[in-house]
Order: sequence, then C-alpha cells, then structure tokens
Amino acid sequence: MNALIQSPIGVLAVLVAVAAFYFWLEKATQWKIFNYLPPLVFIYATPVYLSNTGVIPFSSGAYDFLRQFGLPIFIVLMLIKVDVIGAVKIMGKGVYVMLIGSVGVVVGGVISYLIFESTGKLGEDSWKAFGTLAGSWIGGTGNMTAAHAALEGTADHMTMSAAADQLVYLIWLPILLGCKAFAEKFNAWAKVPPDRIKQMELAAANHSTIESAPNMNQLLYLTLLALGLTWVSMELSTLLPAVKMGGQPVITASTWLILLVTTFALIASATPARKLPGAQPIAMAIIYVYVARVGATVNLAEANLSELVWFIAAAYVWIFIHGIFILFGAKIFRVDVHTLAIASAANIGGAASAPIVAAHHREALVPASILMALIGYAVGNYLAILTGQLAHLAGNLLY
Repeated sequence: MNALIQSPIGVLAVLVAVAAFYFWLEKATQWKIFNYLPPLVFIYATPVYLSNTGVIPFSSGAYDFLRQFGLPIFIVLMLIKVDVIGAVKIMGKGVYVMLIGSVGVVVGGVISYLIFESTGKLGEDSWKAFGTLAGSWIGGTGNMTAAHAALEGTADHMTMSAAADQLVYLIWLPILLGCKAFAEKFNAWAKVPPDRIKQMELAAANHSTIESAPNMNQLLYLTLLALGLTWVSMELSTLLPAVKMGGQPVITASTWLILLVTTFALIASATPARKLPGAQPIAMAIIYVYVARVGATVNLAEANLSELVWFIAAAYVWIFIHGIFILFGAKIFRVDVHTLAIASAANIGGAASAPIVAAHHREALVPASILMALIGYAVGNYLAILTGQLAHLAGNLLY
C-alpha cells in the first residue's frame, strides 16, 4: 500500500508538525496528563499511527536524512553547552553522586539483561535495546537516539526502550519528589554537613544562566560548528577500522560516528563556542523531530508484545540497581537528599525532569540541575554504547 504522503519534504513537514503540535497543546491547555505523559510520548506514538494507517511511509529519504545528518548535528549543538566546572561549583560532590548513578545504570543494565536473557523471553539482539535505554537513563532522549543509531538497533528496540522509559518514569519521578519529606532523617543518616545546602544556594546565586537571543553572526557560527564537526566526524568514521571482539563487531562505522562527534563537541565546549546562544533550543527541536522519525518506522504488524512486557520488567529491576548506587554515592560523599534526587533525575529524566525535581526540592538549584543533566548528556553516549556492548559480550560468555 502506497502512503498518502510520499515526498520526503512532505514527510519531514508532517514530523515537524507533530512535534510542534504537542508542545503547543501542552502550553495552550496545561492539561495534567502532560505531567505524567510528556509530549515526547505523543511525538513518538503519533507517527507510529500515521505510518501504520498509510498516511506516511515506513521508509523515506527524510528518515535517512535525519539519521545521517540530524542526529550528529544535534549532538554537537547540545554538547557544546556542557559546563562541568559550573556544575561542580554549585553541586560539589553531588556531581560525583550523579556519575555513580550513571555507573549504576551501566551495571544495572548488564545485570538485568543477564537475568532476563536467561529466561529466553527476550528477542534476538535485545542487548541493543538495553544500550538504547541506557542512553536515556544516563543522559536523555538525545543519548537514547544516539545509542540506538550507534548500536544499529531496530525500530522495535526503540519502541521497547521508549515504553520502558516512560513506564518506569511514572514510578520513579514520584519517588524522587516524595523523598523530600524524609530530608531530615536522610541527611542525618548520610551525615550531611549542616552548611552544605546554604553553600549550594549561595554558589547557585552567583552563577548566571541568562542567555540572550542569538544574532545572525552567532547563528552562522553555530551552523558552521555543527556542520563542520559533523562532516569531519563522518569522514573519519569511514576511515577508521571496525573493532571486533570474539568475532563480533563492537565498534562499527555508526559507532565511530557517534563517538567522534561526541568527543569533538565536548572539546568545543571547552572553548568560547560554549558561550554561543541558541544552541540548546535548536538541538532539542532537532531531536524531537528525530524521535518522531523513529516512531514512523515502527511496523505494528511485526511488533512482539511479549518481548516488550519482559523488557519492561527488566527495566524495573534495572532502576532498583541504579537506586542502590545512588544511595551508596550519597552516603560516601555525604550529600543531602535534595542533591540525591536531582542527581538521579539528571540521569533517569535528563534535562526535562531534573529542573522539575530541583524546583520541588530547592528552587535555587534549578540552573544547577540543568548543568548536571548536560554532564549526563556528555557521558551518556559513551556509557550507553558500553552498556549495550558489555551486555552483549557477557551474554555470549554465559549463554
């Protein structure tokens, strides 16, 4: 069956319209449903419906363009805003807690994969879905899509990851918000220094996050930076050799591309390029359209609901392991419950959820929560790819 809209530019217009519509709807209506199911869910699900009902195709030149160019450009624009020093100045050892939480995602992903792989209920190459979800839980949506591309996952792997991400989020977010009620007892247990919170809020007050609107020159600089780093990364990724371990490919050209563009973008973040305004909103616009693109490639006739259910179960075991690591980090670094909640939100929820949790706990820490989430973006691509590959290797050794 031929799709109603087949022109690549028409398909791209539909994807952009879907993303724009749901953010408009959230702002215009203020419906409470968006507190539990963010626009991301609908931006992903709507193209699934449109492609499976024949409005747009399952494959298109627009999808190829977004995968080949849109994703690496997003990575550059997002990561050049990373400010590690600023986050450490405000959150102190809280940054280390977040990184321990990231390690917990890696370890939890491998353990959970091995537990559920032994049941025989997970499909072939499901380790790619674990790596994809690890991207979301270490950094955010951008890392999820980057890991999915780097590991050469299928549309089903993204569907599994997106579904598990949201269903765990519905449970985990209230826990992070609700732990504020136990602040006094938790801080006594963790032996938090009495002046820690005051020092964080003073540091936050001295850190400016106000950004002016970009002018034409700055937009040209951003464009040149994004296109230039993407071009160099793409050229190098075709020259570097594939890396194999045990006869299995570990680093392919797709993986090299994500690793290279991530590394170059982080190097750029240590230069005056980080001060260029406008990079983050442009990056987020790109990634939401990319998420719509992934949804459009899902063929429900080929979906495996049983595998999806088992993967979601694995995700709940996985998040429990992350929680243990976060608690361990808070204890050894003696940080408060507010920092713990923000650190976990910076991992599991990314830049979208960390400010929500921060505003609930300590409104002055909202800017710092965004900085922490960006650090998650910085390490997310590396660690998500590592999670998937470790799960794959461990599975091959044990089963």
